[in-house]
Amino acid sequence: MSGWLRGALELAVLAVLAEEDRHGYALAHRLAEQGLGTVRGGALYPVLGKLEASGAVRATWQPGDGGPGRKVYAITADGRDRLLAERARWQEFATAFARLLDVVHAPDARFGEVQP
Repeated sequence: MSGWLRGALELAVLAVLAEEDRHGYALAHRLAEQGLGTVRGGALYPVLGKLEASGAVRATWQPGDGGPGRKVYAITADGRDRLLAERARWQEFATAFARLLDVVHAPDARFGEVQP
C-alpha cells in the first residue's frame, strides 16, 4: 500500500462503508476497484478497529453460508458526520496541494527556479 493511501485510509474506509455495509475482504476489494491498489489485512483491520473504537463504525458478526461467520462493518451516524467533515478538509488539502504542484510548470525547473 502506498504512503498516500496509508494516510487517507480511514477516510477511504468511511467512504466505502457509506455506500453499503461490508466485511473486510469486500471492503479491500472495493478500494482496489476504485484504483487505490491492494490493501492488506495488516493495514485494513487496525484501521477498522480504530474506527470502531471511536464510534465511527460498528461491527456485527453474521453467519457464513456453509462456512465461518464474518464480521460486517457499517458506518454509524457519527461516522457519516466525520466523513462529511473530513471530505471538506480533504478538498481544501487537495486544492492547496494542487496549487503548490502547479507552481512548477517546466520539467527542468529546479532549485527554486520557477518557470512560468
